[in-house]
Amino acid sequence: MKNYDKIIFELSKPGRKGYSLPKDKYETEGLKSIPTDLLREKPADLPEVSELDVVRHYTNLSNKNFGVDTGFYPLGSCTMKYNPKINEELCSLPSFTSLHPLQDEESVQGALELYWNLQRMLSEIAGLEEFTLNPYAGAHGELTGLMVMKKYHESRGDHKRKKVIVPDSAHGTNPASAMVAGFDVVEVKSKPNGSIDVEDLKPLLDDTVAGIMMTNPNTLGMFETEITDIAKLVHEAGGLLYYDGANLNPLLGKVRPGDMGFDIMHINLHKTFSTPHGGGGPGSGPVGVASHLVQYLPNPRVVKDEKGKFHIEGNNNEALGNISGFLGNFGVMMRAYAYILSLGKEHIKDVGPLATLNANYIKENLKDDYLLPIEGVCKHEFVFDGLKDKSTEVTTLNVAKRLLDYGFHAPTIYFPLLFHESMMIEPTETESKDTLDSFINVMHEIAREARETPELVKNAPNNTIVRKLDETTAAKNPILTYKALKEQEA
Repeated sequence: MKNYDKIIFELSKPGRKGYSLPKDKYETEGLKSIPTDLLREKPADLPEVSELDVVRHYTNLSNKNFGVDTGFYPLGSCTMKYNPKINEELCSLPSFTSLHPLQDEESVQGALELYWNLQRMLSEIAGLEEFTLNPYAGAHGELTGLMVMKKYHESRGDHKRKKVIVPDSAHGTNPASAMVAGFDVVEVKSKPNGSIDVEDLKPLLDDTVAGIMMTNPNTLGMFETEITDIAKLVHEAGGLLYYDGANLNPLLGKVRPGDMGFDIMHINLHKTFSTPHGGGGPGSGPVGVASHLVQYLPNPRVVKDEKGKFHIEGNNNEALGNISGFLGNFGVMMRAYAYILSLGKEHIKDVGPLATLNANYIKENLKDDYLLPIEGVCKHEFVFDGLKDKSTEVTTLNVAKRLLDYGFHAPTIYFPLLFHESMMIEPTETESKDTLDSFINVMHEIAREARETPELVKNAPNNTIVRKLDETTAAKNPILTYKALKEQEA
């Protein structure tokens, strides 16, 4: 690891320069306008490298990086879907990229029409009345949706509804978002197949419950067959149903959350509608609501008048107010819009069945070597509980690391917490049978290695640039800057 650090970071040599800027004719006046206590007394301690060194450094790093464009990415619960290149072309059109959010409405009618059309499309797909596109990410959408829930109850004078029910298999953002929104979290137990235990739910429903957060299919990839019963029980108790849209992909065009009884949902555009995923953003987490909650969606909103003109409406006093700058991440929405139009209403319904087929194909081909805790047809993802043969003590983590040696990204591991050695695998509808067969063959090979040469698997990865790391030390003492590395080596 030490040698790798040197390769990456020790390119700096005193006197090397990678830039040449013209002298600023306002330099003297500019310095005078900066408070004296903010002026540097000595130059910043930055690497000194040539432009060529910088270009090669980042190009080489990009070649070493793994992404959905370079290989299979079966990351469970996150739907690492291929991003069609036409999306990038369309969102890069100068007529869109040169827009400014403060332009007059008349000059941005095309962009507002795109917003409005996407709102309508998502409403149709979700079976809900209206959407806001303002939230910047899925977690931001969760928080916004829960704020709508809170606003709804408070507007009716029902201030004692302080509890949100969350399944024990829920995504981690669910209880976190509920807490940030000011709710108390109450856990409901799952049955062995990951579905909500309705009998455990019933005693939790009283006049202090604001709602329940769910995803369907659930985190184990199984469809909640009692969803209509759950919806009836929660609504009779005066609560609302919140749908976590992370697992929407297998339902596209087949089942709509609104039809199941959900009142609020967020959609992760990056998970379901092929926009870029990861890297900290930009993201988008649109929030949809049923008709009785529309007035609480945040300002501003794009509306269409009777003459077909589009306007930005921001004076709704019942709304949450602004939860983001302007109208969210326009470029991300453009990509999702292009994806939906590319599929069309007649083909979007093919996404879910193909994703489901791919997941079940992998599951059925690997269950002889890997422990399958839940039998039956899954949807878009499924969970193994480690290797079937645990005699050599090869763990789920070891299997995940060994996959890197074979050129595959590892699936989600140790989540959900319902199983000790969870390995959550989620292919998407765009993966070919050839890719799935290659992954299946490698997983079988790793199982064989675990039986015959377990140390090979336990020491993995063996042929990646960065080998097995001391993750505890990395977490406690991360080296995140050039200066920190220099200080450590000194």
